[in-house]
Amino acid sequence: MERRKFFKAVGLMTAAAYISPKVFGNEQGTVKTSSLEGVPPAEFPPLPFAYNALEPHIDARTMEIHYDKHHRAYYTNFMNAVKGTPLEGKPLSEIFAGMSKQTDAVRNNGGGYYNHLFFWKNLGTGSAGPSGELSAAITKTFGSFDKFKETFTTAAKTRFGSGWAWLYLGTDKNLAVASSPNQDNMLMDTSPVKGTPLLALDVWEHAYYLKYQNKRPDYIDAFWNVVNWEEVGRRYQAAVKG
Repeated sequence: MERRKFFKAVGLMTAAAYISPKVFGNEQGTVKTSSLEGVPPAEFPPLPFAYNALEPHIDARTMEIHYDKHHRAYYTNFMNAVKGTPLEGKPLSEIFAGMSKQTDAVRNNGGGYYNHLFFWKNLGTGSAGPSGELSAAITKTFGSFDKFKETFTTAAKTRFGSGWAWLYLGTDKNLAVASSPNQDNMLMDTSPVKGTPLLALDVWEHAYYLKYQNKRPDYIDAFWNVVNWEEVGRRYQAAVKG
């Protein structure tokens, strides 16, 4: 009985987080790109939607474990790694810029915390696809949206082992696709490519194995059904102006 009560409470809290438009301190329920790279909050940030919100493409049990076990562990371990050091209270952007000087605990857990926070924000349902300036930029860079999807999908499929696939705005203000190992991202000075991340896909096995087992391509195909293109478009506009 206590176990059932616990999971019912978790579900209610998550649903409340999904309904509230001010979960991340913004009237529209969205986060400005820069706030993600700011000082991590004192408490673990809530998931911006219910565990089952992305079914059938991402199942509720995978989402629950991914968020409440993996992401929470990265956050906790990162906060412990910087506690009592000069890094405590510093924005992630500053920490990432000097990541080559940091410990593996800071790099792996800081990246894991940020990458997942970023990932949740580019997920959602009911999005028709990129539009406006982002759509035009994708067509200019890749030739078409389908060609972009093919390029991104290839990057995700061919990332050996664990890691991420990214759409990002390079320092030359052009769109590009890349993948990164483990919990790295292009904001870190250790990354061979530099730029502003716009869209991320987690290709660690814990992101898909319960539902898709070893079929990473099936998981990647399903991902395209739950991309929040409005959020990606906002990130693109902010990055271009930044």
